[in-house]
Amino acid sequence: MMMSNCTAVTEFLLLGFSDALGLHILHLATFLIIYLAALIGNLLVITLIAFDSHLHTPMYFFLFNLSILDSGSISVIVPKSMANGILNTRLISYSGCVTKVFFFFIAADIAILTIMAYDRYIAICKPLHYETVMNSRACLLMAATAWSTAVLYSALNTGNTFRLPFCHSNNINQFFCEVPQLLRISCSEVFTSEIQVFIFGACLSAGCIVFIFVSYIQIFTTVLRIPSEQGRHKAVSTCLPHLIVVTLLASTGMIAYMKPTSGSPSALDLVLSVLYSMLPPMMNPVIYSMRNKDIKEALWKLMR
Repeated sequence: MMMSNCTAVTEFLLLGFSDALGLHILHLATFLIIYLAALIGNLLVITLIAFDSHLHTPMYFFLFNLSILDSGSISVIVPKSMANGILNTRLISYSGCVTKVFFFFIAADIAILTIMAYDRYIAICKPLHYETVMNSRACLLMAATAWSTAVLYSALNTGNTFRLPFCHSNNINQFFCEVPQLLRISCSEVFTSEIQVFIFGACLSAGCIVFIFVSYIQIFTTVLRIPSEQGRHKAVSTCLPHLIVVTLLASTGMIAYMKPTSGSPSALDLVLSVLYSMLPPMMNPVIYSMRNKDIKEALWKLMR
């Protein structure tokens, strides 16, 4: 009976900005500033790594991939929300929602960060084997594996979500198309779908995080054995930005996805969504460039 009463949904309504003019402008300005900062920062990192031969190393190759992912992910979700705010509408087409869910490659970020942890492990714990293990062919293979895993996960996630009919409502209590919110408005039994998505995503993320954790135990054990203070400082300084980025992504993602989905949006939900979807892409270039001598030198060359 429920399925027979379902009406095919051809568009969704995203969470809009506040109706109050002052808050509307504030939301729009905040989104614009964060988006431009993330886009400019990541494109600058991509440009520096691409054109400076001194940065053609495995570590910067994976940072190059991470910046592409970050600039792409934030571009998938933010421009539509800002356009809706400017045009004073909340509409997004069904096909547009499918596209955004598919191309929001959050799984690729954690995969690339896992590979970067492995790169740091080899560089610090097995420096004599670094050039052999992290050769160009191996780096390309690892990057291709990360991208392929992200595409596979995204395809499964998207297909699993949009095979369900939507009839309870077409209101998505989120400023972008997010899977938990889409499952909430489905008119079919979604428990199996939620479990499948959760188990696959949890296993993928947990495996990566455990690998990163074990790698850093080995790294810090090796660092403590380095006799010179300067050597220890240099080793830690190359790992610290990566560790901060992993912590930022893992903590914001866990907070956003572990909280129960609510029927009515709240300011806390919006803040958490911004934290995990927009903050990491904006902060990653800053974190990796702040104390990075190579990036600063490459930037100085570009400016000259």
